[in-house]
Amino acid sequence: MPAKVKILVVGLGNMGASHASAYHRNDGFEIVGLVSRSIKTRTDIPPELDGYPTFADYGEALAATRPDAVSINTWPNTHAEYAFMAFDAGCHVFMEKPIATNNEDAQKVVDAAHAANRKLVLGYILRVHPSWVKFIEVGKTLGKPLVMRLNLNQQSSGPAWTWHKNLIDSLIPIVDCGVHYVDVMCQLTGAKPVRVHGIGASLWADATKQNYGHLHVTFDDGSVGWYEAGWGPMMSEVAFFVKDVIGPNGCVSIVVPQDGEGEAKSDKLSDSADIDQHTKTNALKIHYAAVDENKNFAKPDEIMSMEDEPGHQDLCDREQAFFLKAIHEDLDLTDSMNAAVNSLRIVLAAEESIQTEKAVHLD
Repeated sequence: MPAKVKILVVGLGNMGASHASAYHRNDGFEIVGLVSRSIKTRTDIPPELDGYPTFADYGEALAATRPDAVSINTWPNTHAEYAFMAFDAGCHVFMEKPIATNNEDAQKVVDAAHAANRKLVLGYILRVHPSWVKFIEVGKTLGKPLVMRLNLNQQSSGPAWTWHKNLIDSLIPIVDCGVHYVDVMCQLTGAKPVRVHGIGASLWADATKQNYGHLHVTFDDGSVGWYEAGWGPMMSEVAFFVKDVIGPNGCVSIVVPQDGEGEAKSDKLSDSADIDQHTKTNALKIHYAAVDENKNFAKPDEIMSMEDEPGHQDLCDREQAFFLKAIHEDLDLTDSMNAAVNSLRIVLAAEESIQTEKAVHLD
């Protein structure tokens, strides 16, 4: 049996705590330290993580624990620097998205992983989600070109008010969350993105950057897609979750209940900010475009139930099981690393488009 992978967990927010829980329950890992700059005043650390060594400084923790791997779940503007430090220390890296906050650093992180001969797994949670895998599988049968309509707007209240505001200090919503969804577009089309256009607006006086954005992507196979994201206490919960792909042969949609009636209380996340809702699908609805001799639809719509799909913590468990597999089986992660660089390039082009008020043409 392979030796346990000694892992240092850096960042204990929503995703960091979930990944730490996954390591705690996976016999293939041994947590050697938990790092949070506010560790001395934190009162929200899950009880199951009590007893592990804690650190306020990442560099000190890296030197003291000498881990085999590092899990980076901090603010996006620290990702590249922390990854370089981990690779320099000979560690494998799991990193929450995005890989960096600019294209140059993103490529440098991938190059550093190759140079160190260490594994780099990015937290693209939809890639391990069976419902999303099926959504993409069905989407690929719809013919070309594809029209892809995706959004995830989040109403900020309670804890979400603070972490949305802090996230915007690093990246605007269509960049931070957008990498997931343009990655889905790239998987659906298998095509090269050639042109990106973005628009944005500032609706939240407490945020340092635009809290709403919309991006459009054109691919070299004629496919087009849009993604919309907004955070803030003013965001609407009507149609906050749209996941729709249309092709010549029909369409497939992720169907979830959306009644717009969720309460935004100070002690409760609004429905759209509930992290479990971000990956929940409930069902896929498949529509077939073929018609008979009377021009009526030849086949009825199909509802594919996803009621038994994994929850958020289960998905984090799957990500870390894959990370462990990548280390033990020496998996080639070149494609997934390049995909992370590519998806970041697209969303950053959208941000550039907002700033320049011009479409950005990609090489």
